[in-house]
Amino acid sequence: VQLQASGGGLVQAGGSLRLSCAASGRTFSTYNMGWFRQAPGKEREWVAAIRWSDGNTYYADSVKGRFTISRDAAKNTVYLQMNSLKPDDTAVYYCAAGLRVAVRSSASYDYWGQGTQVTVSS
Repeated sequence: VQLQASGGGLVQAGGSLRLSCAASGRTFSTYNMGWFRQAPGKEREWVAAIRWSDGNTYYADSVKGRFTISRDAAKNTVYLQMNSLKPDDTAVYYCAAGLRVAVRSSASYDYWGQGTQVTVSS
């Protein structure tokens, strides 16, 4: 089971990026998918999640209205569209997959991608 995150990069404040997380090895039709991020010197924080079964989405207050999580079941891929980026969004972004209902907790996820760097310049 592997999760491959991609799409990170350097962008100016106010810009946009779209992260992708491709799952391989099994079908994640019943898994919840989440995005987390970790900035230098800070703990990993939850950003967004989507329940694979019904498509319900959840967002951290810090990104609500700016980020959108979505999925493509046919491609076994989840996306994170990030708009109106701020320097505070600079971090390594990780995707994760899990079965537990507490989608905001990292403990609910069993599989993790390798991370992709997002840097937002002011």
